[in-house]
Amino acid sequence: MRLNASLGFIFVTILIDVIGIGIIIPVLPALIEKLHGPGLSEASRIGGWLMFAYAGMQFVFAPVMGTLSDKFGRRPILLLALLGLGLDYVFHAFAPTIAWLFVGRVIAGITGASFTVATAYIADISSAEKKAQNFGLIGAAFGLGFIIGPVIGGLAAKWGTEAPFLIAAGLSLLNFTYGLIILPESLPPEKRVSEFKWKKANPVGGLMNLKQFPAVLVFIIPYFLIYLAGYAVQSTWTFYTMYRFDWNEAMVGYSLATVGVVVAVVQGGMVRHVVRWIGEFRTVIFGMTMWTIGLFLFASATEAWMVFAYIVPYCMGGVATPTLQSIISNRVSDKMQGQLQGVLTSVVSLTSVIGPPALTYVFYISTGDSAPIDFPGAPFAVGGILMIIALALTVRPLRKYALPFSRASKRAGESSHPEKEL
Repeated sequence: MRLNASLGFIFVTILIDVIGIGIIIPVLPALIEKLHGPGLSEASRIGGWLMFAYAGMQFVFAPVMGTLSDKFGRRPILLLALLGLGLDYVFHAFAPTIAWLFVGRVIAGITGASFTVATAYIADISSAEKKAQNFGLIGAAFGLGFIIGPVIGGLAAKWGTEAPFLIAAGLSLLNFTYGLIILPESLPPEKRVSEFKWKKANPVGGLMNLKQFPAVLVFIIPYFLIYLAGYAVQSTWTFYTMYRFDWNEAMVGYSLATVGVVVAVVQGGMVRHVVRWIGEFRTVIFGMTMWTIGLFLFASATEAWMVFAYIVPYCMGGVATPTLQSIISNRVSDKMQGQLQGVLTSVVSLTSVIGPPALTYVFYISTGDSAPIDFPGAPFAVGGILMIIALALTVRPLRKYALPFSRASKRAGESSHPEKEL
């Protein structure tokens, strides 16, 4: 009962957090145009650099927050991140210039450790055989958040560009209050590290420290490429659909809500069944294949209805990430889960440093009057190529470390992984 309650707390925490993020997505192009000037192609370029500012700070500070949570516990670090995010949305709402908007993204990146610590929290309270299923709850929360958030954001935009940010601030601060009252600590004092070491609390030091876990290191490059490819969708979706199909903020919100529904179904309900049916190896391969197909389909879409249809195969790829994350997590001791999740978040953040400016630039040079060929789907094609490379690099280590079909089919409660590397 206590385990289910704790998972519920984290699920709601991430859900409200993602609703706050989803609310602002449809209105971001309009806000950039308001502060910088009209033009979706130019707005996409600025939007990419805003994501770069956020991701750069997360790349540096995510392992700091993760390692701090190994030392002081998950709860206080998670609450600090949620409070900072709520205040930052207020800052965004009243930013008078693009420069101040960049300052806001820097602050958000520094305090944006909620997902890192939440993932470590789930690792704390999950058995080895349940981690893929429980990590899938994060994806389900993302899915539901993107059902609710973009719709609210698209509808709230009619009251001005400030309204979605203020709603996001209110939800984030409500989330902080909820956690302050309800959320229990998941990491008991006896399982915490004895001291905080700066050489481990940075992305380079964290990666170097993971050399003692070869089963983790072999997945870092594929993990990096998977998330880099994903930014083809995340960083250009609003600009792409507005440019290609002349959608407004509300229509963008509805499309993202559709993404959220499919993601919630896939990661909330399908992951545990797919892993049990076909094993971890085939689950990851199947998911990455579906991602690749989905990206190339998005690139070739010529009608708005196609985008909605292609959301399904793309989101089916969501079975891969919680499964891969489970494989990685189960190779690391309990005392290092915060550091591990911090390093993985830094890897993801590094893709955010590179991906948004690079892929929005691909969109920028592939659209508009100066483009040699008007091909707004170009970022998706680039993402598909990156996913093919990631798939090729993943096959060999998966064969060695993934749970095979026969063992994945065992009853829940039996040991389903080899001993963690200590």
